[in-house]
Amino acid sequence: MENVIREKIFSLADEKYKEFHSGLCPNTNNIVGVRVPILRNYAKELVKEGFEKNYNKIQTEYYEEIMLKGMMIGLEKMDIDTKLTYIKEFIPYIDNWAVCDIFVAGLKIKEKEKFYNFIQKYLENNKTEFEIRFGLVSLLDYFIDKEHIQQIFKITDKIKRDEYYIEMAIAWLISICYIKFPKETEEYLNNNKLSDFAYNKSIQKIIESTRVDEQVKNKLRKMKRK
Repeated sequence: MENVIREKIFSLADEKYKEFHSGLCPNTNNIVGVRVPILRNYAKELVKEGFEKNYNKIQTEYYEEIMLKGMMIGLEKMDIDTKLTYIKEFIPYIDNWAVCDIFVAGLKIKEKEKFYNFIQKYLENNKTEFEIRFGLVSLLDYFIDKEHIQQIFKITDKIKRDEYYIEMAIAWLISICYIKFPKETEEYLNNNKLSDFAYNKSIQKIIESTRVDEQVKNKLRKMKRK
């Protein structure tokens, strides 16, 4: 292989992990099989050697190459406007939940309001499945707070899409809202415009949490839609 970075990715592959992770990411047929912590360590090496030089060398044929670029965006120290430019360019490469969720978690955004305004365009019904998931996971990772909790509920109410990875992201988001803001989230669950699937999954995820007591779980079980 002439591509040194791709060669390194293949050298780090674990065949058993490839089989396992491919099972978690249906319809993703380009997984080499590198474990996330190992790939993240390699991303740190590449950033240390020179972000721009190495970032531009990485191709996007394989899952790990896409993941590596996303990790590097999160790791490199840059001003928020530059970071948002890289994020915007990266989003079209997100085609599965794992790249989406690991990318967003690794961004470590500090300029929250600028990022909040940026993600709004990805929360519109005319966006793709993983653009919308990117927006929802960004809300989950950075905006479950007093300032944004009611705005989150307005956003989840207005999303009218039935793709699995959108509805599961909504359920995950609402479940964490419940853990952090139980009163506000219960009020929302009693008066919302969620699909039956997203609503019931939200309740299921709350019930599955170890941070919710059994009495509350029993009450929530009775709230499920038939």
